[in-house]
Amino acid sequence: MVRELPTRARIVIADDHPLFRFALVALLRECPDFEVVGEAADGHEALKLCSRLNPDLVLMDVIMPGMGGIEAVRAIKQELPRTIVLMMTASVDPSHLAEAIKAGAAGYILKSACPEEIIGAVRAVLAGESPLNQEVAMRLLVEVMEGETPRAGGESLAAAPSASKTPSGDAPSCLLESLTAREKEVLGLVVRGQTNQQISRNLLISASTAKHHVQHIISKLRVSDRTQAAVVAVRAGVLTQEGEE
Repeated sequence: MVRELPTRARIVIADDHPLFRFALVALLRECPDFEVVGEAADGHEALKLCSRLNPDLVLMDVIMPGMGGIEAVRAIKQELPRTIVLMMTASVDPSHLAEAIKAGAAGYILKSACPEEIIGAVRAVLAGESPLNQEVAMRLLVEVMEGETPRAGGESLAAAPSASKTPSGDAPSCLLESLTAREKEVLGLVVRGQTNQQISRNLLISASTAKHHVQHIISKLRVSDRTQAAVVAVRAGVLTQEGEE
């Protein structure tokens, strides 16, 4: 089932820079729909906090001492597959971001973003939208599919142990069979990076109907967000099929 969010989304922040973490906590606490329930200085602390608090969303720095952000995402998603994770990064490194999405992240926020952009990205992903723009989303999904981005030690993304399964351990092809024809059509547009508004225009349906379809897809594929739903589709060959039409 789709994770039902409370009135105030419960958020954990993981970053090894105390000043940045303090500023981010202060920013989010100004929003009545957010509740910062925990702070962590590294991946180990983030994992412990998430295990105890089961937050709705984690803002995770990519590079931290000890257990880094990508390793922490992988561990958190294995234990809490419905928890959304947004990466925070100082610069767009496609190899880091592709690996983060492969690990289960919904996308990223630039640390240099203005407060309104950060708040907007958090609200968007909690509402089922993607924080990634279409060009970035497609590039990262292609890298996940084709294994073009090397992992530490030379292992490709495609060769990673979880490459053929969702965070919950189910084969993508089996879960995709549970989708209706319309939901598969919507998923194809999600893979292309389209927003709910764009989907509604393309399929001549209302934006609210498009949103409900996306929510049902996320639920049926047992993932936390639309980015991870697209990853499941890519691994099952949906992107290839769309590109051949």
